[in-house]
Amino acid sequence: MALTGLEIFKLLPKTNCKKCGKPTCLAFAMALAQKRAKLDECPDVSEEAKEKLAAAAAPPMRKVVFGASDHQVQIGQETVCFRHEEKFHNPAVLGITVSDKLTGEDLKKRIESINALQFERVGTQIGVRAVAVVNESGSSGAFAKAASTVKDGSNLALILVTGSPDAMAAAVAKVGDRLPLLGCAEAETAEAMAKIAKASGCPIVGKAESIEALSDLSEKIVGCGVEDIVLNLDGPSPRDQLYGLSKMRVLSLKKIFRPLGYPTISFVTGPDTGTQVATAVSLICKYSGIVVVDTVEQYALLPMLTTVMNIYTDPQKPVQVEPKVYPIGDPDEDSPLMFTTNFSLTYYTVESDVEASRVPSYILVVDTEGTSVLTAYSGDKLNEKTVADAMVKNGIEKLVKHRKIIIPGYVAVMSGKLEEATNWEVLVGPRECSMLPKYLQEVWK
Repeated sequence: MALTGLEIFKLLPKTNCKKCGKPTCLAFAMALAQKRAKLDECPDVSEEAKEKLAAAAAPPMRKVVFGASDHQVQIGQETVCFRHEEKFHNPAVLGITVSDKLTGEDLKKRIESINALQFERVGTQIGVRAVAVVNESGSSGAFAKAASTVKDGSNLALILVTGSPDAMAAAVAKVGDRLPLLGCAEAETAEAMAKIAKASGCPIVGKAESIEALSDLSEKIVGCGVEDIVLNLDGPSPRDQLYGLSKMRVLSLKKIFRPLGYPTISFVTGPDTGTQVATAVSLICKYSGIVVVDTVEQYALLPMLTTVMNIYTDPQKPVQVEPKVYPIGDPDEDSPLMFTTNFSLTYYTVESDVEASRVPSYILVVDTEGTSVLTAYSGDKLNEKTVADAMVKNGIEKLVKHRKIIIPGYVAVMSGKLEEATNWEVLVGPRECSMLPKYLQEVWK
């Protein structure tokens, strides 16, 4: 269990030297207990104290990394149950299964289909990040061959799924350099699977049907010398699984119960694609770090990927676009100029409607720290000064000769002050972005 602030304070030098950046050792101890400071920030702490403080300094949920190079992924290291309490740190990973029964062109097409599941949403790349090779054949040779083929055909992170230590050893011998996630060790195979994980340096999945059994299993794996563990609560109905994962989250983060302080993985399979989508989305929300599904249908993957993006967006840092001038179409010095904010959803909505008008235009994106037009105006992040400064910074006078700028209809009240600040003619655009095409085609002159 984690130490309290006072228990930590008793182990510190008590010199109040301020080298850690805190005014007193007690303040540092309290910050350490709340996970708001790191133990190495105190230069004078003794080695003996470091051992006792390690539990307090360690995050309540371990970070686990697998995959290689640019496609390496990490999960875990979460500190809160609800995003508004701080933020979620490592987005859930979506993986797709590949059966080792597939061979030849069928296997190649499956891999290509998975590689193609990459999309762009409001300027951000989202997509499948892992391939789970499943030992459905029961053959060690077929499993190793399929894993090797997937390795050669895809750069995505690998998950090896088999209950056989022999099959796992054969596959790891082929793809171990890609640091795959090894799944799944159960009570009877834990020692054999952990031996493979320890020798290869790969993380391992522990699988059990209850929280209690998972707790015992993780301690058994740690006892074998493997600390990078992912937990799979297997067997219950979706309702029971969601309840179990939520309970595990609370026990690991609130109670600092170390045997459950690991990220989780869930396998969502079955012939009904709609059920897969609904179950996977629920598990992404509460609280699976990896969700593996069977389907490769784009219409099914997009809701899952969008959920990951929405849930794991930092609530204190909205998704933003770069503040600059964006040409839409092939504008010239007579083309209309308008501005909006750098909140991604706002910008891409405006961009889409300007494109729909087929009127080549310039969009000046003003830095409002990722807030929408009305929010930015209400918080005084969007005013005549910020717009005027953005116009100067981006050299608007060199882009157009008409000295006219279109402003969003919702901030029409700032038109007079903006004219005074810029000496430009201010045109008030429509309140609703969907009316921009008609405005540009019929009103703009």
